[in-house]
Amino acid sequence: METNFDIVVIGGGPGGYVAAIRAAQMGSTVAVVESRSTLGGTCLNVGCIPSKALLQSSELYAEAQHDFAEHGIKTGNVTLDLAAMLARKDKVVGELTKGIAFLFKKNKITSVEGVGTITAPGKVSVAGTKGATELTAKTIIIATGSEVVGLPGIEIDEKRIVSSTGALSLSSVPKKMIVVGGGYIGLEMGSVWSRLGAEVTVVEFLDRIVPGMDAETAKHLQRVLKKQGLTFKLGSKVTAAKSNKTGVTLTVEPAKGGDAEDLKADVVLVSIGRKPCTDGLGLDAVGVKRDERGFITVDENFKTSTDGIYAIGDVILGPMLAHKASEDGVVCVEKLHGQYAAIDYGKVPGVVYTHPEVATVGRSEEGLKDAGIDYNVGKFPFSAVSRAKVSGATDGFIKVLADATTDAVLGVHIIGPEAGTLIHEAVLCMEFGGSAEDIAATVHAHPTLSEGVKEAALAVAGHAIHM
Repeated sequence: METNFDIVVIGGGPGGYVAAIRAAQMGSTVAVVESRSTLGGTCLNVGCIPSKALLQSSELYAEAQHDFAEHGIKTGNVTLDLAAMLARKDKVVGELTKGIAFLFKKNKITSVEGVGTITAPGKVSVAGTKGATELTAKTIIIATGSEVVGLPGIEIDEKRIVSSTGALSLSSVPKKMIVVGGGYIGLEMGSVWSRLGAEVTVVEFLDRIVPGMDAETAKHLQRVLKKQGLTFKLGSKVTAAKSNKTGVTLTVEPAKGGDAEDLKADVVLVSIGRKPCTDGLGLDAVGVKRDERGFITVDENFKTSTDGIYAIGDVILGPMLAHKASEDGVVCVEKLHGQYAAIDYGKVPGVVYTHPEVATVGRSEEGLKDAGIDYNVGKFPFSAVSRAKVSGATDGFIKVLADATTDAVLGVHIIGPEAGTLIHEAVLCMEFGGSAEDIAATVHAHPTLSEGVKEAALAVAGHAIHM
């Protein structure tokens, strides 16, 4: 095997494999070091993709149980085959990981399985199952992603107390599940098991779910999820956990102080956030600086404090999202090849794949108020969108925030059907410096969900037609 390359990427996730493909397209010789036997990183193997597969399957199961009859479709007694559902999820993952392997072959990228350590600038030692391999490169890109943050004193065994990884492969539907953490991942996985029959309680340290999201949108999401059967204990912290063969007992107390109580569950999902995977890479020895939380310090070109070593994705500051990591990778390698490239983290969309979906980009109302920026608001409910009414998906709204003086779109927040798709109209508008009037003046096909975005933009100036 060739051991000398233009670029060695450590990590084969959405940041690393995309960076490798783009670099190869631009003429560089590239190797990717990945500790897993399959490419795709956490996102593809035990994160974004398998969770969305289960979300889709569980949503169909819930629809068959509760919604088909309204459409005149009588299915009789609907039963769950969990093993088949999990097998489908695994099949989807397998097909996509093979797809990345094909792309590597097509672009002549060398894949090296093992744990990579930077031993010196331009040198990477890979500890694999068949021994060590030494790679040399002009440039090293660190793309090792992130890992689950645990609770102090509480052991994640992936059986009774699980991370998002274990929550993807439970052998049976728990009667009771407690989700510790009211963020994106916890709400998504809680939704999956709730639809399949579990009683789900979400315990969140703060007094709201999805911290950082526009507060009105987050409040509406909580209200919808509560209707679906999820229970919320906000402003609460977990102080202890006792696990045995039959279940888990959590000790929970008010975050601001007060009497503790015990909550019992068959399974507890710990989902309080993620942290960068930067230990064990040899960074200190080669002078790569990190902050107190372990994030690697980089400049505008993604260069670390050591020449020839770069970092992208979850190991650096910015949204810990797969698509952000991929764009980091593209921008990094294009700059390495002398091209102009840029990414604005303020215009990176985020999506919660609950039902309904929630999608957001740019500033929240709270953020604008804190910054002292005058703005106008345009809101439009999906209940007034014809296509949403036809589809029976009328819960939610679109909110457009625009500068009070220039009308520039500063933020868009959507909760409702296909929110994750609809948000990209707003992202594109913001990337081009567009205004609410630009969206409002654009012809939208009828009947589509996208008409709601146009109406919300019209509402910024008080001109919504159908409300």
